[in-house]
Amino acid sequence: MAARAQPLIPTAQYDNKRTGANLTETILTPANVKAGRFGKLFVLPVEGDVYAQPLYIPKLQIPGKGVHNVIFIATESDSVYAFDAAGQHASPLWQVSFINPRAGIKPVSARVVRCPFIAPDVGITSTPVIDPATQTLYVLARTSERVDGEERFFQRLHALDITTGAERSGSPVLIRASLNTSWLFGLMSHEVTFHALLENPRAALLLSKGTLYIAWGSSCDVGPYYGWVLAYDARTLKQTGVFNASPDSGENGIWQADAGIAADDAGNVFAVTGNGKFTVSSGGRDYGDTVLKLGFQNGALAVKDYFTPFNEHELNSTDDDLGSSGPVLLPDQAGPHPHLLVAAGKAGVIYLIDRDRMGHFHGGADAHALQTLKAAGTGAFGAPAYWNGHLYYFGCNDVLKDFLVEHGRLSAEPVHRGAVEFKDPGAIPVVSANGTKDGIVWIVLTKGWRDTDRYAVLQAYDAADVSRLLYSDPAGQALRFTMPTVVDGRVYVGMRGAVYVYGLKP
Repeated sequence: MAARAQPLIPTAQYDNKRTGANLTETILTPANVKAGRFGKLFVLPVEGDVYAQPLYIPKLQIPGKGVHNVIFIATESDSVYAFDAAGQHASPLWQVSFINPRAGIKPVSARVVRCPFIAPDVGITSTPVIDPATQTLYVLARTSERVDGEERFFQRLHALDITTGAERSGSPVLIRASLNTSWLFGLMSHEVTFHALLENPRAALLLSKGTLYIAWGSSCDVGPYYGWVLAYDARTLKQTGVFNASPDSGENGIWQADAGIAADDAGNVFAVTGNGKFTVSSGGRDYGDTVLKLGFQNGALAVKDYFTPFNEHELNSTDDDLGSSGPVLLPDQAGPHPHLLVAAGKAGVIYLIDRDRMGHFHGGADAHALQTLKAAGTGAFGAPAYWNGHLYYFGCNDVLKDFLVEHGRLSAEPVHRGAVEFKDPGAIPVVSANGTKDGIVWIVLTKGWRDTDRYAVLQAYDAADVSRLLYSDPAGQALRFTMPTVVDGRVYVGMRGAVYVYGLKP
């Protein structure tokens, strides 16, 4: 009998292609995930809200505490926790905090950023990433600090030893970036610099080919802000690349409702921008509402290819960000377009794009996309999940939908659909499966941007037929854009001040 694959969740959405699928789950199946057999097991209390998706490393040697399967949790109170994943210890195996209230160092206040979407504290929002080879966790933390009697704001990249939480050599590094911008046909120019208060990191961190990538958007469109992507050498933390999606006009943030920027096997990086001007087709440098393919050219991080919908001006004017969800890279397909990407924004249109020839921009119609479907409700947030030839979307004001992926195309209609409709913002599906069998689609119904409070609901659907709701249960106080982590027989759900853990009951 072949040994089962060891589950490992070092990055958001389970892999760099952001498929949202864990294919090593042998414990949870559609047969045993049901009321009475499956339910809440325990709660991991933490300080601060948990927007970042929990990460998981098995069989980790913790100094003085033995070998543990470890779940890593990052919070808006600027803390990172390592817990025994089975809940065998009530207290964390280790915890680090990047604040010191007595010294005037604390998380950024929602009042200061003038945005209630993440409140009351804004500390660690984007999902960290782990390098299992070097046992290093990379995390971006925001702080407010008293310097010479004034409140100032900082963002720092930390590299932590996952066995102890200790900072690696050269860690942390202060986030800095700048570039020249111009207007009036290049006659006027000035320098644009990274603004630690106005730039809001939401998209999950990416580690690819030894390079760490971080992207930024905004807080409630409070400007001026820019769509920055910065690259760092994962070993030295030296900054190796700076890209700005809106150097001459501002905006064009990369937020993706907390989903991660993606990378293919060759190391190409894909990100989706939000509202702002698109000027590239007329000789400019601004990429509003665009799917970007980034890479290093002549030593600089630059655009290698891109896709922009024909109606980008309308999307911008109606606040229908294409970048409200992140890119998902599909496995290689048969036919003339083996390398595909899907993206969808607030307009609810799903775009199927050839990653090798993305099409740039064409006015009048989206013929440069391989396929478009107005099928993601009234808007898509976060990301879909892909498993076993199926793509799962749960759009705003819609139900969970399953689209067949066959011969490089999506089925024009869902092959299955759920029965439970949810409003703003829909939900972000993830899949657990044992290879190509026993697939389960997991989602967390959260809250809309107008809601002050609501209880989250964890749901499980049979991935072979999502009209079959296997399990539904109210959990803790909801946040937005929650992606559960399903691994080794348990489901970890980030909440206000805690992570709720579900599994098979004894």
